[in-house]
This record gives sequence, C-alpha cells and structure tokens, in this order.
Amino acid sequence: MKRISTLTLLMVLTVLLLAACGAKKDNNNEGTQDPAASPTEEASNLPGQAAWDAIKASGKLRIGTEGTYAPFTFHDESGKLTGFDVEIAEAITERLGLKAEFIETSWDSIIAGLDAERFDTIFNQVGITDERKEKYDFSDDYIVSKAVLIVPEDNTDIKTFADLKGKKAGQSLTSNLAEIARENGAEIVTTDGFNQAIDLLASGRIDATVNDGLSFLDLKKQKPDLPLKIVDEAPDAAKNAALFRKGNEALIEAVNGALAEIKSDGTYLKISEKYFGADVSK
Repeated sequence: MKRISTLTLLMVLTVLLLAACGAKKDNNNEGTQDPAASPTEEASNLPGQAAWDAIKASGKLRIGTEGTYAPFTFHDESGKLTGFDVEIAEAITERLGLKAEFIETSWDSIIAGLDAERFDTIFNQVGITDERKEKYDFSDDYIVSKAVLIVPEDNTDIKTFADLKGKKAGQSLTSNLAEIARENGAEIVTTDGFNQAIDLLASGRIDATVNDGLSFLDLKKQKPDLPLKIVDEAPDAAKNAALFRKGNEALIEAVNGALAEIKSDGTYLKISEKYFGADVSK
C-alpha cells in the first residue's frame, strides 16, 4: 500500500473544509431576502399588480366623476371640468406619473360604471360606509363633511331630520344621504344629483333635501339670495375617499402614497383652501 504524502493530505483536507463552509453559508441564507431587493420588487406581490402595471403602461388613470356636483366636481364658466375632487385627483395622478382621464356619469350609475370597468377609480366625494366596504375598497380618506337638512327659507314645519316623515325629499337614490332621508320616513323623489335637488327645492316641487353641508355653503356663497336654509345637521362627520374595485391593492397603495405626498408638500392644503377656505381633511 502506497503512503499518502503529507502535502496531498493537506490539500484534501483544505478542499473538504472549503466545501463545508460553503454549504453552511448557503443554509444560513436559505429563505432570507436579497438585501438588494427593492421595495418595488416586494410590492409586485400585491394583489392587482398586473392591473396596476397595465395602467402605468397606458400612461393614464381613468377616473369616474359626476361633473355636476359643485364644488367637488363641476364645469366652470368656460366649460372646463374642475372642482375639489377633480384637482385632488389630478394632483395624485401627476405624482403617479400618469395623466388623469375623467369619465363623467350620473351619480346613480357611477358605481355601476366602476363595476363594468369603465374607469379604474371614482373621485366624487364617495362616503366610506360599511355596506360599500363589503364590495369595494377605498383609498385613505381625504375629506370630512357632514350631512345637512336643507329646506325653503319660509319653511316652519321641518326643523329636524325626524320631521321628514311623510315629506318629499329630493335625493340621489344610491347615496348615503338618501339613506338618512329614508330612515327618517321621507318619500324619496329621485334626482340626478345636488343641482337638481336644489332646483326642485327652490321651485317648491319637494319639501327638503338631505345633502352635503360643504356643497350647500359653496352654493350660498355663489347665490347668497337663494331662499334656502339649513335646519339640521348630522352629528357625525362622514369620511370620503376614492373608490376601487376589490383586488386592486397595488393601485390603492400607489394612490395612498401619492395622497400622502400632496398632503405633506402643501398641495392638498392649497386646493382645500381654494374651495373651502380651510383644511377639510379633518
């Protein structure tokens, strides 16, 4: 039997030692994340990432809105679509590196339009409710408002929401404001939105409307002689946000990130003060 030289033995032991160290290193790293992995790569695992990628590839975010609901979404004297929700949506979309494409539709069909994928989201002062949360997802809230009871200036018999029993209230059927009127026993007269409800009320064809307090204050600012008044206000403020189909977490996370940016850099406050003279996010 030939003897193994000391040099050869040392070489064999060295190879075995290096192999063992390599295996131990691999085992220690098993299941750990590559430190070079970016947050974007992590976010790619969010539900709806493919849909968000498609939106980015298209270069535009399709946004459902009414266009008849001042001061949130309406047309100015030149016919241009504008308003608080419109400018907030534009600012968010700009931060996302996209162009805002607004698709106007009546309130009572706007959520159906989202279901039919006519648009990617809705910016239209949509109230966050438990019923809606069962089927849809919301962004972080970006406006807080209260429901008010609006009646003719010469009214004397409707003083609280409870007095709506048996009275005609002009409401958009699918709004949470209509639900307040309905719960108080009102006979609902269907309207296309705030403007039509105000027209019906001013002409005496309905007795009242439950509507947004901020919208009414803006209306009185524009038309101080309008013979209408607020007689009651809901105790709890409603939070409003952008609405999305479920399964779009990647898009919602991006929108929330952009919303946080415009709040931190002063853009949100500038838009809020332009329309309301105050910060309406709280």
